[in-house]
Amino acid sequence: MTTVRPPRGRPTPEPQPPHRSSPRAIVAVRRLFGVEHPDALLVVGTVIFLVLFGLVMVLSSSAVTSAQNNEGDFFAIFLRQGLFALIGIPLMLMIARLPAIFWRRWARHAVMVGLALQLLVFTGLGYDYGGNQNWISIAGFTAQPSEFLKLALVVWLATVLADRANAFTDWRSVVIPAVPVSLVAVVLVLLGQDLGTASIMIAIVLAALFFAGAPLRYLAGMVAVIALGAVLFALTSTSRSNRIDVWLNGCAPEDYEFTCWQSVHALWALGSGGVFGVGLGNSATKWRWLPHAESDFIFAIIGEELGLIGALVVLVMFAVLAIGLVRLVRRHQNPFHRIATGAIMVWIIGQAMVNIAVVLGLLPVLGLPLPFISAGGSALVSSLLAIGVVLSLARDLPHGQSSVPGGTPLTTAAPRRRATS
Repeated sequence: MTTVRPPRGRPTPEPQPPHRSSPRAIVAVRRLFGVEHPDALLVVGTVIFLVLFGLVMVLSSSAVTSAQNNEGDFFAIFLRQGLFALIGIPLMLMIARLPAIFWRRWARHAVMVGLALQLLVFTGLGYDYGGNQNWISIAGFTAQPSEFLKLALVVWLATVLADRANAFTDWRSVVIPAVPVSLVAVVLVLLGQDLGTASIMIAIVLAALFFAGAPLRYLAGMVAVIALGAVLFALTSTSRSNRIDVWLNGCAPEDYEFTCWQSVHALWALGSGGVFGVGLGNSATKWRWLPHAESDFIFAIIGEELGLIGALVVLVMFAVLAIGLVRLVRRHQNPFHRIATGAIMVWIIGQAMVNIAVVLGLLPVLGLPLPFISAGGSALVSSLLAIGVVLSLARDLPHGQSSVPGGTPLTTAAPRRRATS
């Protein structure tokens, strides 16, 4: 009887379960931006989509104005916006790789530089545009310092409030030191007659205090004081008071050619688009009927050319961006990370909602661009830099978990507030 011996050699390894690897595209994005957390990837993808979509709409909405103002060059505004996108996206990429300690270390310097740049608008370098003295021109290069002051204010507020988060004992601890410096920044912008940008900066301050755990009682008091101040400031200008009057009481025939022109034509553009739109590039309103069609009122052109579907796509993308930012805020346990991310979220999403509300006639005209979509180099670059800060802070989060419903429970949804008597 013969026996068969098993072959000599290494023992056969036990079968292992297949390893599920991430899609190559996701891995490439993670390596490119230096972020691993899935919510950060959601934010990156949404922002890139909005920027590319914005370039297409800027090309469509600005062609007529660009040709008339640039000796027949239909692409001048689009190429300038594309250049700022090529500058802003790599800057966002580089900023996303910086550690959080960098922002805390340079926050005070950043806000001082931002205030100094804002002061330049009142010198010979500043100039008036659309009734606002908030622009500077240096060697043919124009910029809006208040856009970058917003980002500096976010980082500075996060730095000074992180040390006292959830430890506000009275109204003095809420007000000092955050409010005095913020008030200087807001006043400088208001002196330039830019109520829209000042409103967003005030929202940033309130958001930073909220995410730092300031008692709601004190925040409500601040909101009441700010509302009273806004009314008084609006009454100091005939133009602002007229815009508020027609917003509250409707347009009279004598207001059509002046105060109501933009609002009325924006609504006409949205109404003429219907469900599917008149087609990309086929807008009639952009033929000098709607001032600033490529910037403050670009949402009206989106509704006209791409219809209700195109408008809803924009709303959905900002909703997705808001969801990603909210998830990041809720995942952050570090007060600095939470405050900075939350303030940037209120800045970007709040400004988008205000812009769309103005186009729909739900708010008076404020002159705010639609983030990532409207033409405007300063606004685009500063918004991309802000997202870069969000991605930089998200690098400190564990990337194996996401705050999706049904998954791992979230850590802290919001800071606890002390009861006040």
